[in-house]
Amino acid sequence: MASAAMTYTIPQFNGLRPVSAYSTKSSVAAMPLKRQGRRNGRLDVRCDFIGSPTNLIMVTSTTLLLFAGRFGLAPSANRKATAGLKLEGRDSGLQTGDPAGFTLADVVAFGSFGHIIGVGVVLGLKNIGAI
Repeated sequence: MASAAMTYTIPQFNGLRPVSAYSTKSSVAAMPLKRQGRRNGRLDVRCDFIGSPTNLIMVTSTTLLLFAGRFGLAPSANRKATAGLKLEGRDSGLQTGDPAGFTLADVVAFGSFGHIIGVGVVLGLKNIGAI
């Protein structure tokens, strides 16, 4: 029969990328552990992080959210959002030296949210192989 001579292999995937049948890569669990970063008692330092795509994404996302909070494009401790999504001023009781009323709580909140968005973008782009 013709079907006996024909062989079919089921495709295997590692994440979103197919793994070829003739791949010579060994699995990570079978590879011996190697101490990275130290050679002859010295610590080697990589200096390629500044300007990397990951760094640029994190800086951009955090800066955009801090900008939005500082210049009134997003609600903050001293500006609440109404039902119609309009921002109106209120006295939160937090002291600030900023003319726009941007407080330490706002910096921490918007910085944290910017980092959360940045990490999501970086992990998403790494998952699809763009960076």
